[in-house]
Amino acid sequence: MRTIWIAAGLLALAAPLLLPERHLAVYVLLALTAAVAVGVSMLMGYAGQVSLGQASFYAIGAYAAGLLAVHGLPPLVGLLAAPLVAAAAALLVGAPLLRLRGHHLAFATLAMQLILLGLLSRGEWAGGAIGLQGIPRFSAGGAELRDDRGYAYLALAVLASVVLIYRNVVVSRVGRAMRAAATGEAAAAACGVPVGRYRLAVFALSAAFAGLAGGVYAFYLGYLSPGSFPVLLSIEYVVMAAVGGLGTIAGPLVGATVITLLVQALTALGTQPGMPGYAPAVLSYAVYGLVLVVAVLYLPRGIVPSIHSVLGRGKR
Repeated sequence: MRTIWIAAGLLALAAPLLLPERHLAVYVLLALTAAVAVGVSMLMGYAGQVSLGQASFYAIGAYAAGLLAVHGLPPLVGLLAAPLVAAAAALLVGAPLLRLRGHHLAFATLAMQLILLGLLSRGEWAGGAIGLQGIPRFSAGGAELRDDRGYAYLALAVLASVVLIYRNVVVSRVGRAMRAAATGEAAAAACGVPVGRYRLAVFALSAAFAGLAGGVYAFYLGYLSPGSFPVLLSIEYVVMAAVGGLGTIAGPLVGATVITLLVQALTALGTQPGMPGYAPAVLSYAVYGLVLVVAVLYLPRGIVPSIHSVLGRGKR
């Protein structure tokens, strides 16, 4: 397993140097998407909570970084503030929301994102429906990122940091307690586990992951609008985490890679001459639905756990 992680890390480091310039944008967005999916996997796999509003924390981080940079603060300050603002927002809304369970929580987080999108589209402080413009390029220590290759490595650094934090949480006392709570909340509470407090902490941490990725997204594009964070984006994160394998470290990375590459391939197909204008959107929705149905029917635990099971049977 360690050999696989080393090989994957070396491939990720080499990819920005080997990929053509036109494909680097996909690499950047894939790394940022995977960072958010890691938080969703942790939230669903360990805290047992389903969030259909994770893109709202992605948006909060992006707007926090963008607004601070537009108003004259160094971009590095904006990027560092992005996960803190997203985590603070999660703590604020999570205290009442996490009292809900199952589909009630899922619908509540979905409503949270719809409310946020409404506020952003009507708030002049955020640029309104037109969007927030004039976000500068990311810079730190006098060095400015000017091309996609630099942002590819910045996004990769964010993803590596998120995965490292996730791994440390999983093997910690909190991770073990949350695993117990996910399988039996009453039993965990009877053993003295502060289930509500731990769930709120995991909710805030997953929001911080999304906020950090959103901060990089803001500096990469230089422009933000409410339309950049649709509800479909939150569903996309859930599908990626579920397809890859909830509660695993590699699962959201594999799921994000598979879904992103499939969407890109079908988008290219949908933009071919002779295809109707709505083809790319329809094909994207078809990918999420088809992949999720196939995963539920044939890989109910996700790609990574299924591979582990096959390899385990092979060794026996």
